[in-house]
Amino acid sequence: METLTLLIDQFLIKFYRLTGQTGVDFVIGTLVLATIALLVGKASVFVALQFTRKQFQKKAAEAEKYHLLSLEALQEGDQEAYNAANKLANEAFGHSFFQQAALSAAFLWPVCFALAWMQHRFLDVAIPVPGTGLSLGFIGVFIILYVIVYFLGKRIVRLRGLSSKEAAPALDSPQNLAEPLLVAPPSLTHLSDKK
Repeated sequence: METLTLLIDQFLIKFYRLTGQTGVDFVIGTLVLATIALLVGKASVFVALQFTRKQFQKKAAEAEKYHLLSLEALQEGDQEAYNAANKLANEAFGHSFFQQAALSAAFLWPVCFALAWMQHRFLDVAIPVPGTGLSLGFIGVFIILYVIVYFLGKRIVRLRGLSSKEAAPALDSPQNLAEPLLVAPPSLTHLSDKK
């Protein structure tokens, strides 16, 4: 295990020694690390979804089925049937929601390892924020660059001519699977307010 850790360390530190200018190298290295963490997270979600796709689709279909049944019952004025169908729809939605939360964890776990490695290497590093007397530690720099890489990646997908719906239609395409909680399905509980 130590050999693997040493190899990873030797690979990552190369990106922090490209130009010989400390500040520039720190930004470049952290940008590369954030990109690697993002890509590993997306790959993890893709793999996890391959194992859970059928169950997720089943629960999403159940939620839709019971949602439609509850709407029919509401239109017919059958409050008891509406409440029963809406309860089942909410349960199915809850299952799919928490599965999406688990997929989000699969998306973010590489960030923890990246920050742990950075703590080992850059615990005492402080990057001054221009124009202020403040400075950022390695965590602040990493988070800022990670968010930039994330949104640039989304922008690149759109610039390639793919809208977000074309890039990730439900669970049929792997391109956008790494964002399970960024677009939550509509809540079914709003129906319980209608009489």
